[in-house]
Amino acid sequence: MKTAGAEVKRGKHLAFKIPNGKRFVRCNSLGDDYTEAAIMERISGKRIVAPRAKAAARSKPNLLIDIQAKMQQANSPGFERWAKIFNLKEMAKTVIYLQEKGLTDFGELEKTCDAAVQKFNDLADQSKAASARMKDISELQKHIGAYGKTREIFAQYRKLTGRKREKFYEQHSSEITACQAAKRYFDSLGLKKLPSIQSLKQEYATLYAENKKRYPEYKQAKAKMIELLTAKNNVERILGVTEKEKNRNRQQGTR
Repeated sequence: MKTAGAEVKRGKHLAFKIPNGKRFVRCNSLGDDYTEAAIMERISGKRIVAPRAKAAARSKPNLLIDIQAKMQQANSPGFERWAKIFNLKEMAKTVIYLQEKGLTDFGELEKTCDAAVQKFNDLADQSKAASARMKDISELQKHIGAYGKTREIFAQYRKLTGRKREKFYEQHSSEITACQAAKRYFDSLGLKKLPSIQSLKQEYATLYAENKKRYPEYKQAKAKMIELLTAKNNVERILGVTEKEKNRNRQQGTR
């Protein structure tokens, strides 16, 4: 644990504090398999603890640490040792993840990443388009409602002239202004005939339902994309692929 950069404290109970940790954690607080006696038995082979199924099945990779960059922020030999161990573990998890997915060929990994990114972007674009249309529908409903409430007053206003017109405007300026704003909005959309509020409500409800139905797929696509891009980034770090090589590969892929 010291080699990994952790602080060790002996007292009534053995306790550890990980690098940059806020407090010490007592071993016995982690369960019966983590008391000092249990740990010694596990090291000696007297106690065998089977890994939890959930933990064993989880092999999603995490992004490798750029140790050199981080060392400028945390100039600690203990942190460097911990980061190297962390990276070794994540390299192993990355390999397992790629084997499970059948992506041991780097070219195939790149294609799969591109497809995952494209799928996520397509779903995101569909969701954004639906949300934008829902916003437009809400705005249109607002103006149709305002127009319906004020058009009679505006029609009366247009028939008047001179002082009567001025006095009428003073009494109904808010309604007249709202009606004029609604008409300008309709003109900006090129509407010759206003849609019914009911048809707009139905369209809004359909778009809302589609977005709601799409969200689980969007969430899953995002998680898959992040997993694949993380694995690809780790592989590039392991293989020492430079930015120049990445750019060259991108250019070749677009030809």
